[in-house]
Amino acid sequence: MTTESAYELFRNGTELLERGDHHAATVPLTRARELEPGKASVREALGRALFGAQRYAEAAEEFRAVADGAPTNDYALFCLGRSLQLLGRHDEARHPLALASCLRPEREDYRRYRDRARRHCAG
Repeated sequence: MTTESAYELFRNGTELLERGDHHAATVPLTRARELEPGKASVREALGRALFGAQRYAEAAEEFRAVADGAPTNDYALFCLGRSLQLLGRHDEARHPLALASCLRPEREDYRRYRDRARRHCAG
């Protein structure tokens, strides 16, 4: 029995992710995270796979871990906000979406989801 390295698991997982097989990608990426819990690239890829598999609570945990380690990572903040929105946690989503939008003001999609969260909380 051979044990795959975190790098091999990451590569396998990201290949599955690139093919759109989000559910399958979560398996090697979860194993890679267990081996390298501090590796932002692994956690971000796992977050993407979980998001694509509609496992938004788990995706939010991964994106929060990335954003906590790199508070200027606009993509992790945006994905955290989107995950929270899809869980119906709009008030909680406003902060990471606002930060992402401030970090990358040229991103219209960031602004659109930020504004959507604001409207949902105001209405």
